[in-house]
Amino acid sequence: MKRLLPFIALAICSFVSLNGHAQSTKKRPLPLVQYNSNVNNPLTSSEMNMLREVYGESLEKEILNRPQRLKDTKNILRNRVEVVELAPKDQKTCTLLSQVPLFNVFVSSLERDGHFNKATFNPLKYNFNFYGRGTQMYRVDNTNFFILIKSQHDR
Repeated sequence: MKRLLPFIALAICSFVSLNGHAQSTKKRPLPLVQYNSNVNNPLTSSEMNMLREVYGESLEKEILNRPQRLKDTKNILRNRVEVVELAPKDQKTCTLLSQVPLFNVFVSSLERDGHFNKATFNPLKYNFNFYGRGTQMYRVDNTNFFILIKSQHDR
């Protein structure tokens, strides 16, 4: 038994060391979401049309009757999605919009736009990673337009 003690002690030290290292490499807790005051304003007619297009008959149940979900959706539309045009020298390789699946859970007949229009683009139609860590970037196929999805935790 005395011969096993050094091995047991080594095993315990190794376990504690590895466990401590694993805990130190975990991601830091995310800060609470800070909302701009504009999420308190009523939906615009344009925003309501975007929501109807994606949620159809389920709009009231899924969004309008759920205050926090409505607030999060307003935050996405008003503060977290940005469409930018970049010169070729500034462009980065990223996922193409055509590779992002449609969010057609509530409206199975939802279709992609035939032509991209920055003014009428509905980000809710796409299954973007709205709640990931950090900013996400997608390129609109065959254009110089990029869609930025800003993290809800960045200010």
